Amino acid sequence: MKRVVVTGIGAVTPIGNTVAAYLDGLKNGRSGSNPISLFDASEFKTQFACEVTDLEITDFIDRREARRLDRFSQFAMISSDEAMKMAGLDVDQLEGIDQDRAGVIWGSGIGGLRSLEEEIETFATGNGTPRYNPFMIPKMISDIASGHISIKYGFRGVNYATVSACASSSHAIINAFDYIRLGRNDIVVTGGSEAAVTKAGIGGFNAMKALSTRNDDYKTASRPFDKERDGFVLGEGAGALVLEELEHAKKRGATIFAEVVGGGATADAHHITAPHPEGLGAANVMRIALEDAGMTSDDIDYINVHGTSTPLGDIAEIKAIEQVFGDRAYQLNISSTKSMTGHLLGAAGAIEAIAGILALQHDFVPPTINHFTDDPELDARLNLTFNEAQDKKVRAFLSNTFGFGGHNSSVIMKKFEG
Repeated sequence: MKRVVVTGIGAVTPIGNTVAAYLDGLKNGRSGSNPISLFDASEFKTQFACEVTDLEITDFIDRREARRLDRFSQFAMISSDEAMKMAGLDVDQLEGIDQDRAGVIWGSGIGGLRSLEEEIETFATGNGTPRYNPFMIPKMISDIASGHISIKYGFRGVNYATVSACASSSHAIINAFDYIRLGRNDIVVTGGSEAAVTKAGIGGFNAMKALSTRNDDYKTASRPFDKERDGFVLGEGAGALVLEELEHAKKRGATIFAEVVGGGATADAHHITAPHPEGLGAANVMRIALEDAGMTSDDIDYINVHGTSTPLGDIAEIKAIEQVFGDRAYQLNISSTKSMTGHLLGAAGAIEAIAGILALQHDFVPPTINHFTDDPELDARLNLTFNEAQDKKVRAFLSNTFGFGGHNSSVIMKKFEG
């Protein structure tokens, strides 16, 4: 098996539109939650979200091309551009790269929801003549971001999208890891993007009673592990990682940010939206990831949890961690960065893996902000990194993402050691 390393990362998030800005937001426990500006949400039960702000799309993408891309694809292009430049693989730096062995695997749980919604609204309010934008289908399908990234860089290797709800981009990272360690590709751009802060997105999750409705206190509405948590806060954005075979990266003198060492995927086989109450699938996926990495629970210093701020999900995940890690669960750091970014659905795994990589690089653990009231169902011995980042030498981290349909994924990365 080949060794796989991370040579570039890119981020577009509600708390920072570059990796450096994202790092600053994580260190300072910044909340990205604000009143919704993308549409009039005054009639919705939830009127706030974690939107990407202060981002001028045309600073990165030609205006004409930008009109042909849904917002989730725009985020994908911008984050992958940052990651590729960081990896020294910009469009004018590809000499010597075998583009037949370079690919893209990208995750999105929903894809171009805004584009679909806008076209249906236009049709419904028109004269009944079915005149649809010829770019509607290419803008909305979930795999299109992967296609656009591939076209930009001329990467003719593996190219597809993973769709597994909130586990989508973690599955993309695991698949990219597998393609490289099996020797099928040298480089894979991976990650995920989502832009579901739309009328249908907010309305649909409201109907499920999945979202917080704390409209009068939106900055602190995402409260993972707090007794008063009442649902997640919808977020948007993207995270991109350039994964590369170790010797390939070393040969071209690339900077190495982390090593990918393990991954796992399981199903709860329990319920379409609720987690297994004892965290069965979550426990299984963490065990598989540890086994895949050749690690034990003692090797992990930090777990970036799924931790969405839902009453059932947070408890089930902690039960799973205690099953797998035993007493070690009380010695490591656990945190939910969704308390700051909101829940980016299919892009969550990507930006949370990047949070873990930044923890490896900068020896700190991002906080779980907005903690006010202890939940008696949670063991007080757990270090859930409440409210403030903590200095800590992180050797390896595990990142969990779980999706509707019972999809579970765990990714493990560690500091690179030659």
